[in-house]
Amino acid sequence: MKKLNFELKQLCDRNRDGSYSTQSKRHHTLQLVASQLHEMGFRKMNASSIKPKHVEALVNRWKEEDLQVSTIKDRMSSLRWWAQKVNKAAVIARSNDSYGIDKRVYVTNESKAQTLDSDKLNTIKDMGIKLSLELQRAFGLRREECLKFTPSFAIQADHIRLKDSWTKGGRPRNIPIRNDYQRDVLKRVQAYAGSSSMIPANKSYRQHLRSYERLTQNAGFSKMHGLRHHYAQERYIELTGMVPPAAGGKSSKELTPEEKMRDQLARQVITHELGHSREQITAVYLGR
Repeated sequence: MKKLNFELKQLCDRNRDGSYSTQSKRHHTLQLVASQLHEMGFRKMNASSIKPKHVEALVNRWKEEDLQVSTIKDRMSSLRWWAQKVNKAAVIARSNDSYGIDKRVYVTNESKAQTLDSDKLNTIKDMGIKLSLELQRAFGLRREECLKFTPSFAIQADHIRLKDSWTKGGRPRNIPIRNDYQRDVLKRVQAYAGSSSMIPANKSYRQHLRSYERLTQNAGFSKMHGLRHHYAQERYIELTGMVPPAAGGKSSKELTPEEKMRDQLARQVITHELGHSREQITAVYLGR
């Protein structure tokens, strides 16, 4: 067990605030936090090491993972509890607004989908970053998933498989290979990375993530999570023959019984392929 994980476990054991359920949830959250900080390159930390940069890095990661606002707020509560117990409450802003955490996520029938502008894409000279963006577009991957993608493991005959260590919540999943564009992207990814991951051998994940952020921003890209929205909407059309509400299609109230059945089945498939645990989250991509 890493030092930070161990010391946070001790901190929870010594301070039994709240119900058993609250204590258990807090312990689980802080163990996750310790592991994620280590993964992001913050090493040799102890329970008193928490600083504003650690909080900001965690919040940015959680927002990128498309976690529900309620989940992020719960985790912020655990962080504040930790900071208070080690007499460093001031390192975390009092309001979640300071970190751009929304009040609540509302499902709207407004599309946030985006595609890859080829002119902008061609300004990126780093082939690994360029191909990672195409993986996001082709398979609806999260940023971390496309950066850690290892073709020798992931590419199968008719699907790609994602390791638990690449995914949100440690949930491995398979995504079908359905079209020539996907096959072309995978062919180029395989030629580029071979048995290695998309992370260059001389870089850590954190360093490579910074390169991704810098190069996409310099190319004029923003909110690349919109590529997942595009994948979800494209997949919905393919599965149902209908345009999703977020892209101007019928709302749920306007669907016939047969259309509702197709809608529900498609949402279940897309929920799995995007790596979410609940269908309700997929409504953010598709509308309702």
